[in-house]
Amino acid sequence: MLFKDRRSAGKLLAGELATYANSPDVVVLGLPRGGVPVAFEVAKALNAPLDVLLVRKLGVPDQEELAMGAIASGGVRILNQHIVKEVKISDEVIARIAVQEQRELERRERLYRGNKPDPDLGGRTVILVDDGLATGATMWAAVMAVRKQQPARIVVAVPVAALETCEALEAQVDEIAYIATPNPFYSVSLWYENFPQTTDQEVRDLLAKAANNDQPLSLNS
Repeated sequence: MLFKDRRSAGKLLAGELATYANSPDVVVLGLPRGGVPVAFEVAKALNAPLDVLLVRKLGVPDQEELAMGAIASGGVRILNQHIVKEVKISDEVIARIAVQEQRELERRERLYRGNKPDPDLGGRTVILVDDGLATGATMWAAVMAVRKQQPARIVVAVPVAALETCEALEAQVDEIAYIATPNPFYSVSLWYENFPQTTDQEVRDLLAKAANNDQPLSLNS
């Protein structure tokens, strides 16, 4: 085990991102739910605003932990064609699962962000934070969603990751920051001492706390 919990992992991860501290163009986006406690500590250490980018994995039927793709805010959808073909998943099944996950994405969007306007990412340095990278499907979708807004720089930051996933993402972003790439990787949860499911209320509480920390930076400035 590398980390006590997500919050402690976030504090360590912030050390890998110290060059972005106190920069007025930096925005930290956590991937709910598990990425938000990590992102909270990163944003706090960097003195940067915190928001969320909603993503949902598209799980293979009866093997939900295996991602055949992902969706993200802004109408982004990606598919792992290798898995789709290998498991022989029909277009109808993909569409059904995508509709289900889109409903959950929209529910969380309303719950976490309310009437708050979407952050303006154009020309910004966007740091995308999750609690780890396994297949990377949700992070791929997040990167695509952010890229549509033409940021100046996209940084992916995670405490722990599968090395092959990092290598695949490197060509798609400007930087990947991580603490460890253990081999064999197995799963994200293996590298945490405490890895409970992050709740909706915890996400809401952390976002509210970040907004009330009197941070001088604004996502919409």
